[in-house]
Amino acid sequence: MLAKVLTGAVLGIDAYVVEVEVDLAPGLPSFATVGLPDVAVREAKDRVKAALTNTGFEFPTRRITVNLAPADVRKEGAAFDLPIAIGILAASGALPSERLGRFLLVGELALDGAVRPIRGGLPMAVAAAEAGLQGLLLPQANAAEAAVVRDVEIFGVQSLPQVVEFLRGALPFPRSAVDSSSALAGSDPAGEDFAEVRGQAHAKRALEVAAAGGHNLLLIGPPGAGKTMLAKRLPGILPPLSLEEAISTTKIHSVCGLLREGAALLLARPFRAPHHSISDAGLIGGGSVPRPGEVSLAHNGVLFLDELPEFKRNALEALRQPLEEGLVTIARAASALTFPARFTLVAAMNPCPCGHFTDPQKACRCSPGEIQRYRARVSGPLLDRIDLHVEVPPVRAPELLAGSDAEPSAAIRARVAAARQRQTQRFSRGKITCNAHMSGRRIRRHCPLDGDGARLLEQAVTRLGLSARAYDRVLKVARTIADLEGAEAIAPVHLAEAIQYRALDRALPV
Repeated sequence: MLAKVLTGAVLGIDAYVVEVEVDLAPGLPSFATVGLPDVAVREAKDRVKAALTNTGFEFPTRRITVNLAPADVRKEGAAFDLPIAIGILAASGALPSERLGRFLLVGELALDGAVRPIRGGLPMAVAAAEAGLQGLLLPQANAAEAAVVRDVEIFGVQSLPQVVEFLRGALPFPRSAVDSSSALAGSDPAGEDFAEVRGQAHAKRALEVAAAGGHNLLLIGPPGAGKTMLAKRLPGILPPLSLEEAISTTKIHSVCGLLREGAALLLARPFRAPHHSISDAGLIGGGSVPRPGEVSLAHNGVLFLDELPEFKRNALEALRQPLEEGLVTIARAASALTFPARFTLVAAMNPCPCGHFTDPQKACRCSPGEIQRYRARVSGPLLDRIDLHVEVPPVRAPELLAGSDAEPSAAIRARVAAARQRQTQRFSRGKITCNAHMSGRRIRRHCPLDGDGARLLEQAVTRLGLSARAYDRVLKVARTIADLEGAEAIAPVHLAEAIQYRALDRALPV
């Protein structure tokens, strides 16, 4: 007999419907799986057999052939266990097949028949809704994230017998539901507070500007100046995730298996801080079957690269596309996949190999040539794509010993949210949400300068040798500074502050 069960598989960060065809034929007992299965899918035969036997069902002693269609796309993971087991029961006559075509089934089976969590519950729900199916049966641990999709009924299951009784119509159980809007409304950015930071008023101001406009930021200073401490506090002043941003970010983390069990959505913006030894594929994404990298896991959040010159040159140069376009395309012989990667880059580096070039208390041991070679590890085109270059000096003893009266993150976040609201209204007819993503046409439209401002920027371009891209970056940052003050026009004072955030464009005495 032949039975057909619908399931899903993940390709990139999206899911597609897979038809599981199970055929039972006379002959010597065997179990063959076709349709480009990987090792985990081929091993399903042993898990399925044990799960059926241990839950009281009869495993047919016949020739079993399982086909996963479309057969020309590679299938990965253990989520095919549940649909294969249901297909065997339906093909053997132990389960009616009338309802199988209305539901998508996914889940890994334990040997005792329990249904274990899978990756990609949210994309599976989207695929089921797009296919016009009635419902999705998946592990209970993944039900909350799938229930974010309202166009399909979501049923969280815990065991194989429960699924069988549901498909027989003998065990109705309530669908899972999540009020995603209420969950996001009650979220509060967690993490460390700016009130704990002593001194560094200039760097904190730069972080506020970066958060308000979505600008990339490079912190330059000696060891112990507080670069990492400052970067970790940036997510706490970013505006809350919108529902659309939360869904797109959750989708990526769900596919990578990083979503907390039972969580419906990511409530806080991600903060990713990979080690400088990371490979190109780990940072950008890749593999024989491409998977998202750190730049995609930081989507709608912060990517922090500490010790920037220590990263592999190839990995750093691969950042150009996501920094410019907000996405990354991984091309392989069989296919090309595009992952979202719209993040705020925060990088940190020492001013020289020993780290003490700008330290007034410690002498630098590096020669001018060593300093130039160290800085040359970060290419000019990459630096051009970073809007703010900020020097972070060592904190002086009086600042460390003084009582903490610094402004808390909540107060800074309120100003950032107000500036972002102005940008949302400004770009209401476009697809961008902040100043950092303005195109050249939008810069000319929204960043006009008066005579004094034009002369000031012309002098800066001449003296600092700014590139055309750096020129645009200065205008974007000046627009953000004006938004923080609630000003309609960019004034020379806003331009002056934006220009001072180009520390690496100034010739340092070596």
